[in-house]
Parts: sequence; C-alpha cells; structure tokens
Amino acid sequence: MANIEFENVTALAKANVYFDGKVVSHTIILANESRKTLGLIYPGSFHFGTEQAERMEIIAGTCSVKVQGEEAATQYTEGQHFDVPEKSGFDIEIKEGICEYICSFID
Repeated sequence: MANIEFENVTALAKANVYFDGKVVSHTIILANESRKTLGLIYPGSFHFGTEQAERMEIIAGTCSVKVQGEEAATQYTEGQHFDVPEKSGFDIEIKEGICEYICSFID
C-alpha cells in the first residue's frame, strides 16, 4: 500500500497505550478539527468499546475482527476497513506480525 500522508495536522506526542503496550496509537487532529488515531497492534486478542462510531482502515498486516452484534469474525488485510457503530465494540485478534491501522471517528 502506498504511504498515506495527512497534511496540516496537529500530532499529539503522548501515545495512547493499551494492553501493556500491545496496542499503541497516536492521535492526529486534522485542519477541519476531525480526529484520527494511527496505531499498531501486536499479536494477541483484544476487546475495544466505542463511544463514537469509527472506521478502522488496515494499512498493513492481517487481523480477525468480530464487531458486536455480528455472527462471526471476518478477516481484514491491508487496504480493507471495517466500521463499528457508536456505543458498541469489537474484538480483534492478531495471530502474527504487526497490524497497522488508521482509526477515523465518524460523526
């Protein structure tokens, strides 16, 4: 996948660290005041809750995801995305390597 660039952003230096460092992201704020996080997920199984709806774009690696309310997990790889409703959640599993993502918060 080509390198993705965001122009005219504010990057927050303080990392968001979850699950003893197995999930790490940084927040960027775009010129239009929307917010995204750019992150890495190391091997393991993790659950995330959502207050706001979000879109998770996979930019490297592979993951298996079960969004709350869905019957089964779906595998996602580089170039694919999944959406998670507000006040919901999802389970994500990385079996090997590192999964890199961009999370966009949807209004």
